[in-house]
Amino acid sequence: MENKKLKIGLFGFGVVGEGLYRVLAQTPSLEASIVKCCIRQANKKRNAPADLFTTDANELLNNPEINTIVEVIDDAEAAFHIVTTALRNGKAVVSASKKMIAEHLPELLSLQQETGLSFLYEAAACASIPVVRNLEEYYDNDLLHAIKAIVNGSTNFILTKMFEEQIGFPEALLQAQQLGFAESNPTLDVNGLDAVNKWSILLNHAYGIVAHPRRILFTGIQNIQGSDAAVAKEKGFDIKLVAQAKKLKNGKVAAFVLPQWIGAQEPLRFVRNEYNGVVIESGFADQQFFYGKGAGSFPTASAVLSDLSALRYQYKYEYKKLYRHQPHTLSQDYYLRVYLSFSDWKNISRESFEWIEEWHAQAERKYLVGVLHVSHLLHEDWWQENGTSLVLTPDPIIDDLDLVQVKKKSLELAGIAD
Repeated sequence: MENKKLKIGLFGFGVVGEGLYRVLAQTPSLEASIVKCCIRQANKKRNAPADLFTTDANELLNNPEINTIVEVIDDAEAAFHIVTTALRNGKAVVSASKKMIAEHLPELLSLQQETGLSFLYEAAACASIPVVRNLEEYYDNDLLHAIKAIVNGSTNFILTKMFEEQIGFPEALLQAQQLGFAESNPTLDVNGLDAVNKWSILLNHAYGIVAHPRRILFTGIQNIQGSDAAVAKEKGFDIKLVAQAKKLKNGKVAAFVLPQWIGAQEPLRFVRNEYNGVVIESGFADQQFFYGKGAGSFPTASAVLSDLSALRYQYKYEYKKLYRHQPHTLSQDYYLRVYLSFSDWKNISRESFEWIEEWHAQAERKYLVGVLHVSHLLHEDWWQENGTSLVLTPDPIIDDLDLVQVKKKSLELAGIAD
C-alpha cells in the first residue's frame, strides 16, 4: 500500500499539542509535518516559530495542502465542528477529545461511512495504551467475555495517595493539581465524567454498543472517605475507580464506572498514581493486561503519533462489532454486591436491597455490604447524596439466573438465616 505523506493542520498547542510538535521533530521517518497550528490566544509565548500559528481555523480546514487534521483542544463543541468540517472537506482526522466523541458518536459514525475517510482517536481512550486498536483488531466479540479498566489517571493518583500515605481526599486532590494530574476544576475527573466518556467509546469497539454516556451507570470518587480506605485495607483490598463491562448469560452486556474493592492478586491492584490499566478477558486467551501512562504530554502524543503512522497506510476503524456482527445491547437487569458507607440510616433506602449480609452501625461512620438490583442505582439518587459512599465488592455482578443460589450461599457465609 502506498505510503502517504502527511501534511498536518494542528488544532491546539497545549500540553498534548506541543508534545506532538516535539515528538514529530524527533521522528523524521514518519514523513509527517505540521503546516499550520490554530490557537486561541495569538500573543502567548510558545516554543515554536511564530509563523506556524494562526487564530483562523479556516486556514487549516480549507487549505488544500493539508490532508490531515489533528485536534487536541479541550472544547468539545468546537472540536466537533473541526472534526466534521475536516471530514467533509476530504481530510483524515486524528482526535483526542473523549467528551466530544462520546457525546456525538452516532453522527461521527455516519460521517465516516458517508465520506469513507479515516477518523482515529486512540489518545481519547487511555493515552499511551493502544486499547482501541487492540479491541478493534484482535477480539472477536463472541470471544470477549469482559473488560475492566482504570481509565482516569487523576482519580487513580488521588486514591493511591489516600491508601499509601493515609491522607484525606482534599489533600490528595491538591497534590494531584499541583503535579498537573488534575485540572484546577477537577469535576470531570473526580465525579467520573471523564471515565464514563472514555468507557462509552470503548464499549463500541468492545461490543458494538453505541451508548451516550448518560445511559451508562457511573459515579466518581467524590464521596470516598478515609474510613472507606481503612475498611478496605482491613479486608485486604484497595479501592480503585473501575470501568467495566461483562457479557451476561442472556447475551446482553452489563457496563458501568464505579469505585471497587480490588484484591491483592488482581492486575489492576498494581496500577498506581497517574497510570492506567486495562484487563481484557476472552474465551481462549484468558486474561490480558495492558498498562501505561494515562495522561501527560508525551504519553498522549505517542498515541496521536501511532494514529498518524497508521494514516500513512490509509488505516481506518472498521467497527467490526457494530457492522459485521450482531451488536450487543446494554442490560439493565442484573444485581450488584456493594459496600455502602453513610452517616445516618435515614439516608439509606434499605428496602432497595435484596439482602444485607454485613452491617456495622456503632461507629460514627456506618457501613453495610448488600445486594441490590442495578435499577435502583440507575433511577434513584439516594446512594450519591448526603456524603453516602458506594464501592463495589470484587466480582460484583450477579446474573438474574444466579440470584437465589448466590443469596443462599452469601447468607450462610455471613451466618444469617434467610
